Amino acid sequence: MTLYVIGDRLGWSIDDDRARLLETAQRLGYKVGSNRVLPFRRRQAVFQHNHFDALQPRWVESSHALGLSYFHGRPGTSGYPEFDRAYDALRRNAARVDRVQVTHGEMHDLVLEAGVEANRVHRIPIGVDLANFPLVDHARRADARSALDVPASAFVVGSFVKDGVGLAEGREPKLVKGPDTLVHALARLRGQIPELVVLLTGPARGYVRSELERLDIPYRHTLLAARADLASAYHATDVTLVTSRQEGGPKTALESLAAGVPLVTTRVGQTAELVSDGENGLLAEVDDVDELVSAVVRVHGDSTLAARLRVNGRSTAEQLDDPRLDPLWDKLLEGFVHAN
Repeated sequence: MTLYVIGDRLGWSIDDDRARLLETAQRLGYKVGSNRVLPFRRRQAVFQHNHFDALQPRWVESSHALGLSYFHGRPGTSGYPEFDRAYDALRRNAARVDRVQVTHGEMHDLVLEAGVEANRVHRIPIGVDLANFPLVDHARRADARSALDVPASAFVVGSFVKDGVGLAEGREPKLVKGPDTLVHALARLRGQIPELVVLLTGPARGYVRSELERLDIPYRHTLLAARADLASAYHATDVTLVTSRQEGGPKTALESLAAGVPLVTTRVGQTAELVSDGENGLLAEVDDVDELVSAVVRVHGDSTLAARLRVNGRSTAEQLDDPRLDPLWDKLLEGFVHAN
């Protein structure tokens, strides 16, 4: 039996998950196949990081062993009927699903409640490729700011979450990512932090961009060729701000920790379990603009705190370097796909 890993062919986060799982499987000695030949194969092991696609009839009714990631998508979330549809599909097909990866406790419980057998559910956090996110230093910071046209004296708030619908302009906000909360927090910060500059990356940031322009908040938006190029954005940043309402990770939180950039985030996804408030990051409740603003102001005004967050954040990320998660993935893959 061969392992096939399916992405979404959009060139962003889910395809990054696919590439990294393939590398993990190869390190562990599993046979991996090209998706080009999958339509001509039967009874293989197929793993998908996009559970919305994985639970469609095409895959549920196939002959393949079926594995998937269930990162986020709380049923009953207003404005997201697809979350309910996906969860209903999981419940209907609980016996059909052979492996599920979850990254945090809430999703672990939801998947079990859907009826998936406990021995098929594996709690594996999203990791980070440390080689792609070296620790920031003065030289890297200066080089990154020069390359991104960010003033050396600016206080830079980084936002690296895709928070618009689709992959084009993204003028319709993806509210589960909290872009409205982000804008409200930045509007408040503009009056409290001199030389504030916002740094955005990724596709579909049109809503945030238009709001920043309306509020006359200086920003830079850089589109990078690949996620592996993101390190320069982190290196130019003083604090990473995450305002999501639901997440599996998010990846940007762990990337920020790896790069040694202080992290301010809502209590979402695996971050709520990895971050100890005041030690390796600062936490705020979902939609609590006051807490988010206060946390960023603390980082701006307290160099001792910022230094502690940098050191401890990097230490946290080192525990989740991709190869260190190999034993967890080996346990998931064992019996799902046979090693060579």
